[in-house]
Amino acid sequence: MNDWPAVTVVIPTRNRTGLLQETIDSILGQDYPGDITCVAVFDQSPPDESFATVRSGRRVVVTPNTRQPGIAGARNTGVLLGDGELVAFCDDTDLWLPHRLRAQVAALGDGHFATCGIELFNDKVAFARSVPTSKVTLRDLLRKQLPSMHPSTYLMRRDAMVNGFGLVSEELPGGYGEDYELLLRAARFGPIVNVPETGVRVRLHTSSHFSVVETSETISSALRWMLERYPEFSRAPGGYAQLAGKIAFAEAALGRSAQALRWIGRAVRRRPWEPRAYLALAVTAGMPAPAIVGGLHKMGRGI
Repeated sequence: MNDWPAVTVVIPTRNRTGLLQETIDSILGQDYPGDITCVAVFDQSPPDESFATVRSGRRVVVTPNTRQPGIAGARNTGVLLGDGELVAFCDDTDLWLPHRLRAQVAALGDGHFATCGIELFNDKVAFARSVPTSKVTLRDLLRKQLPSMHPSTYLMRRDAMVNGFGLVSEELPGGYGEDYELLLRAARFGPIVNVPETGVRVRLHTSSHFSVVETSETISSALRWMLERYPEFSRAPGGYAQLAGKIAFAEAALGRSAQALRWIGRAVRRRPWEPRAYLALAVTAGMPAPAIVGGLHKMGRGI
């Protein structure tokens, strides 16, 4: 008898057929004893049935995004289509290490949500990133964003997600920060289990760099939306300052200096050393925002 629960892995994808196959192979190649179903959700692109396959204890299902266009709707399409006790996410450019799923399921126990460490990589560099604790609380997530808790590491009980803390938000402007917002809701539900060891390789690629001119409006709107809906940030000065600094940087990138300075003030009043506030100030003084973003990405960092 196999006591390992069945897992549905949701992979939103759009025009990445070569990388998608690598991602699927890394998931089907897990040393996990239970059944695994990959649901490749084609968002704003026609489904490619050539990816569909069935083998012993493993299968790949292909479907279009039937909800709101974008990554949130695509993930929710896969969650609702799947029937495994557990559901996991993976982006279509990322790779799971063979032990990832077994280690997380073992650590999850009676919990409802688990994450693990990551390695950011490309052809030239690799950076290990992880949260060094076995549990992450709402307070931890309010104090600061933890980017190593990447969505490609998410493992959740399907019932807790569908009937408890909820699906991925399709209300966030532009879908920006939907992964962090989901973590906040899940942590309200109870502590998140974390496996500090690396379980996922997250690919650094140029299409993941945010185009400042095109997306700064979305970033500013989405983070203001988040601050309005999570009053708990008023009791977490560090986390508020981090989001306010990001809003300030986005406003500065848009050339709205008055708004940028207002958010810079809000950030430094909560945390005087908030680095994003000073990066935003540099942009208002004339430094190109793309140059700052590009330099941070070379170090495996972001705004």
